[in-house]
Amino acid sequence: MEKQNYSDEEFEALLGSYDYTFKKGDLVKGTVCGYDSDGAIVDIGAKTSASVPVKEAVSDKTKSIEAALEKGQEYEFLIISDEDADGKMQLSSLKVQQAYTWKELEKLKEANETILGEISTIVRGGLIVDILGVKGFVPSSQLRSKDQDFAVGEKLELKILTLDSQQNSFILSNKKVYSEVSEEEKANLFAQIEVGQVVKGDVVRITDFGAFVDIGGVDGLLPLSQISWKWIDHPSDRLKIGEKIEVEVISIDHDKHRISLSLKNLEEDPWIEAQKVIKEGELREGVITRLKSFGAFVEIYAGVEALLPQTELAVYESENNVIAKVGDTIKTYVLKFNPQDRRIALSVKEPEAATV
Repeated sequence: MEKQNYSDEEFEALLGSYDYTFKKGDLVKGTVCGYDSDGAIVDIGAKTSASVPVKEAVSDKTKSIEAALEKGQEYEFLIISDEDADGKMQLSSLKVQQAYTWKELEKLKEANETILGEISTIVRGGLIVDILGVKGFVPSSQLRSKDQDFAVGEKLELKILTLDSQQNSFILSNKKVYSEVSEEEKANLFAQIEVGQVVKGDVVRITDFGAFVDIGGVDGLLPLSQISWKWIDHPSDRLKIGEKIEVEVISIDHDKHRISLSLKNLEEDPWIEAQKVIKEGELREGVITRLKSFGAFVEIYAGVEALLPQTELAVYESENNVIAKVGDTIKTYVLKFNPQDRRIALSVKEPEAATV
C-alpha cells in the first residue's frame, strides 16, 4: 500500500476528520425511521446508524416497541454505546424516561419534602414501596413504629434518605427525625470554597456520565472525563458508592449552586512526562484501548493514547492475518506528535520508509 508523509496542515486536517460529535453518555434527539429484528432504527443526524434494542425501549413485556416508539416521531435518547465494529451505536429511550423520574426524585430529596409511597411488598427487614413508578426500600430501622402491622397497598409518608440511580433503587424513611444540611450551611460552604481547592468527599451516586461526591452537605459532579487519565468506560470502573476520595474543585456556579470536581488533577499529568520520552519516528509498543470506525486508540505510554487510523489498522490486520481487538499489544511508529493539543498519530510503517 502506498504511504505518504503528512505536512503539519495535512496532519491537523487528518486529526480533525476523526473528531466525533456523538459519544456514549450524550443525550440526543432522533426520529424513528424503521424497525428490525433487534428493535427500532433511529436517525439522530450522525454519519452512522443508531438502534434502540427492545429492552431499552419498553419495560412492560406486553407492550411492543412499535407502540413505545412510533415511526416518524421524534424522541429523546441516551447513547449507551459508541460505534461498534460495524459503525452502529446503540440508544436507550427507557433510560431517558427513568432519568426524568430520578430528576424529580432528586428535587424532592433536595427540598426534603414528605411524599406518599405505596407499599408494594413486605419483606424481612423492611418494606418495598412505589414512588413515581420506581421501587424504594424502607428499612425497619427507618419505620416510625416497628411493631405496626403494614399491608400491601397502604400508603406511607416518607422522606428520601439516599438515591442510587445506577441500581434504580433508593432508601426512604417515614421517621420525622431526618433532616438535611440547612440552606445556611450550604451557603456557607459556597462562600468558602474556591476553584483549585482540594476537598474530601464521599461518592454518593454513580451515573453513566460521572459520579456525585458529597463534599460536606453539597453534591459536586465528578465528570467521567475527570476521573482518570486512563480511558475508562464507566465511573464504576474506578469508583464505588460510599468510597471516600480527595478531589479538586475545578469550577463553581454560585447562581445554580453547582460544583465540578476532578480526581485526575491530583495525579501527575502523563502527557508532561510523555513529551520527554516519546519521539516522532520511533517504534513503540502499546495496548489497544478502543476500536472505532475511524481507527484504533492505542495506549503507548501510561495514560497517553494515540490514534492508529483505520487504513493503517487494516494494513496491520492484513499483514499479520489477525483481527485487532481491545487489549491486544501492538507495535507502531509515532508518525506525528502534537503535545500541545495532546494528539498523536501512529503508523504501522516506518515514516522514513514511506513514499511520496
